[in-house]
Amino acid sequence: MTMVSDGVCLTGLWFDGQKYFPGELLLGCREAALPLFEQTCEWLDRYFSGGEPGRVPPLRLEGSPFRQTVWRLLQEIPRGAVVTYGAIARQLSAGRGGIPVSAQAVGGAVGHNPVSIVVPCHRVVGSDGNLTGYAGGLDRKVALLRLERVRCHDLCCDEEPVAWPLSHGLPGGV
Repeated sequence: MTMVSDGVCLTGLWFDGQKYFPGELLLGCREAALPLFEQTCEWLDRYFSGGEPGRVPPLRLEGSPFRQTVWRLLQEIPRGAVVTYGAIARQLSAGRGGIPVSAQAVGGAVGHNPVSIVVPCHRVVGSDGNLTGYAGGLDRKVALLRLERVRCHDLCCDEEPVAWPLSHGLPGGV
């Protein structure tokens, strides 16, 4: 994985070979040992060991207001649960006074999430519970969901997906 920081906040975390990896971003970067990188590595170690990773490292996510709203909503999906692209679209639509939001637009924002795992885009699934695309690779999405013990019929054919109802609305009242 590759981490990028502005010196204070984590601005990127990508799997090697990930789709939408902004290689041009790294042209002006230099390697540095930052406390933030150590904190992020410790967070990832706890996450991958199956434990509660604790407080998320400070983030600064660059993107359109729409993408930032989707990324904030992703951060509200609890470990071990999934939500559909359509459910996120409906929640966004409700927060915008009923202005329609397409699941495909949500998918575009989810796919361009600059901080994999920490902003858990792997917890978003298709309307029927199917595991659809993941910029880090579908095999990684499956592994991350299994690590979180998500009951999903694509992973365990005899179980239904666990859904997160999005009943508490968008963060920040958006």
